[in-house]
Amino acid sequence: MKALESLGRGFDRATLWAHRHRRGIAAAVVAMLLGTGITAFGVAPLAPDAADLPRRLVLEDVTPLPLNEQVDALGDVLLELTRNDLTRASDTADSLLSRLNVVDAEAAAFLRNDAVARKLLQGRPGKMVQVVTGEFGQLRRLVARYPAEKGEQFSTHFTRLTIARDALGLQAKTEQAPLAPQVRLGGGTIRSSLFAATDEARLPEVLAIQMAEIFANEIDFRRDLRRGDYFSVLYEALEADGEPITWNQAAGRVLAAQFTNNGKAFEAMWFQEPGGKGAYFDFKGQSMRRAFLASPMEFSRVTSGFAMRFHPVLKTWRRHLGVDYGAPTGTPVRVVADGTVEFAGVQNGYGNVIYVQHRSNRLTVYAHLSRINVRKGQRVSQGDHIGAVGSTGWATGPHLHFEIREAGQQVDPLKVARSSEAFTISPAARPQFAALAQSARAQLAVAEARHRYASAAE
Repeated sequence: MKALESLGRGFDRATLWAHRHRRGIAAAVVAMLLGTGITAFGVAPLAPDAADLPRRLVLEDVTPLPLNEQVDALGDVLLELTRNDLTRASDTADSLLSRLNVVDAEAAAFLRNDAVARKLLQGRPGKMVQVVTGEFGQLRRLVARYPAEKGEQFSTHFTRLTIARDALGLQAKTEQAPLAPQVRLGGGTIRSSLFAATDEARLPEVLAIQMAEIFANEIDFRRDLRRGDYFSVLYEALEADGEPITWNQAAGRVLAAQFTNNGKAFEAMWFQEPGGKGAYFDFKGQSMRRAFLASPMEFSRVTSGFAMRFHPVLKTWRRHLGVDYGAPTGTPVRVVADGTVEFAGVQNGYGNVIYVQHRSNRLTVYAHLSRINVRKGQRVSQGDHIGAVGSTGWATGPHLHFEIREAGQQVDPLKVARSSEAFTISPAARPQFAALAQSARAQLAVAEARHRYASAAE
């Protein structure tokens, strides 16, 4: 830390010295450029054979432009410095500006007192801040970018807060601007977990959640991962004014991915038929989305599986006829398949519970909820949020108890999800899908090659 501070002080002293001697530096730069130009004048382009070409000596006087005028023009150029950082929960106006090397008491007071400028340090931390300062640290412009307010534009736009100095002093304004998508490649190797692998590869955490969701019916990410498994991903990253965003809630979508688990490769690609809903398919056109989702929650922690266990309340060994997912109170719970709500209310040890009836005489159960968002008789679609995790009924802590029943008998939810029917691409859309799949496969191969080369170089 002391080395960084020493480097910063040295950089500031160099900046001040450059300002004081800018005429001399400018003169040296101009002289160097002129010398380079004269040298370049004598270099001939490549030719078949110079010995076979006619030779002619040309002499011409070259009068350079007056150096004094050029030096004066360069000396009058204002020096500007740009720095970037993220806001922190502990930031004050003074600490943030100090970290950005802004030396400007007026700017600090403006951040504290102006109603619009105060938004910079209000709300959640992690706002992306860029400042432009003069040669002595005075603030000329500050731009902060952060998520738009929750609403229709939350996932597609960002807020831009601009503080600029004009003839009247510092002025602040905010505006909403669209996020711009950029397609990127990435890859990683499993050493401990999927989240650790994406962190190591400097990929957004949300990609781990999406990949776990995409391949949930093929790979059990709680038990099947092996050290050395690897993945390649083509994804859509969102940028704000050309800067990759740092908030995960709007990090974009996985466009295509390949995950190699225990030597077996699984592939998936996002595809949307004209007039239909988008979904993930393997490269043969088979849908990764089945009639039943593998889990009623997005990538959560299983605390008790479909097996024998010691009951935490009854204190006896009993067969656990469902799956428990540990998660904080209020975490959304989704229905795993299309169906109709048969019951929504309070029931004995289940506490707040929802029963949903599906086709093929299947029933799903969601228990210990803190909140119920549906009513009896309501139609629900796969993925709809029907409630939230809680600890009602016979529960020792917040979690979701989930069951699937066939003809009244509990069955393993994971086996049901893996065996349930999948969907395919329509014949009319197959040519377009095949072309996109070929392109995605080639790009994933590039991502894998890049990752392996980078890993070998470490």
